[in-house]
Amino acid sequence: MLDFTEYTKIFISLFAILDPIGIIPIIILFTAEMTASRRARVGRLASLTVCAILLVALLIGQPLLAFFGISINSFRVAGGILLLLMAIKMLLGNFYQSARNAEEGAESEVVSENAIVPLSTPLLAGPGSISAVIVEAHKVYGLEHYLIMGVEIILLSMTVWLTFLVAPWVAQRLGKIGINVFTRLMGLILAAIAVEFIASGMRGLFPSLG
Repeated sequence: MLDFTEYTKIFISLFAILDPIGIIPIIILFTAEMTASRRARVGRLASLTVCAILLVALLIGQPLLAFFGISINSFRVAGGILLLLMAIKMLLGNFYQSARNAEEGAESEVVSENAIVPLSTPLLAGPGSISAVIVEAHKVYGLEHYLIMGVEIILLSMTVWLTFLVAPWVAQRLGKIGINVFTRLMGLILAAIAVEFIASGMRGLFPSLG
């Protein structure tokens, strides 16, 4: 078991990697067309998904990846491709239209998709946070260590839920025109993040790329 200072550092580092505050603009974009009740469901599902993914990474992350022969770098490339597809939709301006078309046929499925992909993963519980949890989990072996790490993950998931509560307040001050402009801007930024994900993963998979 580590001392209190070390666990504080772990919490702060994981919070910085998840960056729930920095993802508020993207939450606004993905939930702008939703009612308050649906947005609340997405927020709950997203926070629970983040919690579940990181707890799995804490308990069986390394053996699970080894079993399937998957590396963190492969995660980065796959997550980057997924984000890039979302970014292209946002840049073309048909992101909300496609969401509304799907919503007419299967509302609950759309809520789940928005909450899990890409909000929960790979944006929040992505390769960075998963790999960080796996590394921190193996610093010390012991029940107390895993319990404290689990509590920290639960607290981080609660910050994700709080972020969804704050997002509508921010959206009200942007207005529809602001959100439409923001969609294109965030699409471009999301595309850049996706490229960084892919480039980082490719460098890890092929060290010769530098």
